[in-house]
Amino acid sequence: MSQGEAAGRGAAKPQDRGWAWMVLLAAVVLQGLTLGFPCCIGVFFTDLQHEFQASNSQTSWFPSIMVAVLHGGGPLCSILVKRFGCRFVVMLGGLLSSLGMVSSSFCNSISQLYLTAGLITGLGSCFSFQAGVTVLGYYFVRWRTLANAVASTGVSLGFTLWPLLSQYLLDEMGWRNTFLIFGGILLNCCVCGAIMRPIQLASGSLPQSAKPEEEPGSRAEEARLSNGAPPHHPTLQQHTGRTKCFQMLQKYLAFDIFCQNKGYQIYTIGVTWMMMGFALPHVYLVPYAIHNGVEERKAALLISVIGLINIFIRPFTGLLSGHRVFTGRRIYLFSLAVLLCGLSNFICVISAEFSVLILYCVILSIAMSGVGALTFQVLMDVVEMDRFSSALGLFTILESITLLIGPPLTGLLVDITSDFHYVFYNSSFFLISAALFMGLSFCALEKKNKLREASKAHLDNPSRYQYNETSTEPKAESQSPPAIEYITSI
Repeated sequence: MSQGEAAGRGAAKPQDRGWAWMVLLAAVVLQGLTLGFPCCIGVFFTDLQHEFQASNSQTSWFPSIMVAVLHGGGPLCSILVKRFGCRFVVMLGGLLSSLGMVSSSFCNSISQLYLTAGLITGLGSCFSFQAGVTVLGYYFVRWRTLANAVASTGVSLGFTLWPLLSQYLLDEMGWRNTFLIFGGILLNCCVCGAIMRPIQLASGSLPQSAKPEEEPGSRAEEARLSNGAPPHHPTLQQHTGRTKCFQMLQKYLAFDIFCQNKGYQIYTIGVTWMMMGFALPHVYLVPYAIHNGVEERKAALLISVIGLINIFIRPFTGLLSGHRVFTGRRIYLFSLAVLLCGLSNFICVISAEFSVLILYCVILSIAMSGVGALTFQVLMDVVEMDRFSSALGLFTILESITLLIGPPLTGLLVDITSDFHYVFYNSSFFLISAALFMGLSFCALEKKNKLREASKAHLDNPSRYQYNETSTEPKAESQSPPAIEYITSI
């Protein structure tokens, strides 16, 4: 009997062991296929410009739409995950990604690429990536920080392999056949999704917990009909529509968390502003190098250097940030990494020599490893896990707006001035200002919360604090909050 109960518990809570590590391996491959893929678009930038006679701004809309949809499809992904589960959504994303790239190989204009590779492939990558991130939060509890860091190494693998493969295939068979092959490669997202089998939670699963939000409206409607009320009263329909709309926003976009949780509010605004400049080097580094006389193969190698260093740095960053010393302070590590990203861009302004660009890629890669490993871990620290999918939806749709407009606006500036240096000036401005905003805001918020808790505790029990001044026993109690805070954060 006890063995059966133990087996039941094991089936109900498979976190941090067994099949969870296979899911983590699938997440590594998945992030390499989805997040790593847009980094290779810069390899095709010059060829697409010549093929369609497009400007820098027009061509940059193609990767911008792809990355923006990849991040901005979060709310739709959240709805599908809650309705069909993570496995189905990941596999659906793989099919859409493949369809988009196969269709792109037959495009005759840059605007058609916006629809196929930009919208369809971007949406498919969004489904696969975000559903894969969500399922990690359920499979890992104790080792969640490490799992997120290890999964993010897939992005590094993608950064390393995609540009090299892209340049080789581009030289051998042209961009159209290369896109056709990419469609087949992205089908492997379906294999990763098949590995992510639904987790068996304890009684009171997620679909059941969603019912109370739907029942009040339906029960009110049933009661109204049973009393003989008219079934289609305009005022009641409008009220019901507004209620359902509000429930949808609260459930899938987490506007209630954004308004009530200051930490989530600061973090979302900071990352949204940061994304105006974060993607610029990824889009324009290869064209910038080619424009300054670097060979195409060497220019593609720059992106691979960034990915190769990330492979080794990201797990170390995850282990470091998972130490109890950084419990509740991971946002400061994240802000420091963003600040280093911004400062590193000034290296490209100094010189466009290949050796200097290699140095830039090394420093940028170290900083990016911190950003990539901590982005979703900080979000999990700020919001509760049962609302993570909704918080992720709002978080990604806001940052997708700046991801969409950042590269084209910078490309327009380059077209007007014919100076690629503005790419790195713009990137540095947005990254440095975002890092300072997040770091200083969280520092002020932490001090404000400590003062509020101290004043509240003093008003609730003033005699205890008078006693603490002369007694040594309550000092042991004052040491308990850090331990409790550490446990709850994990």
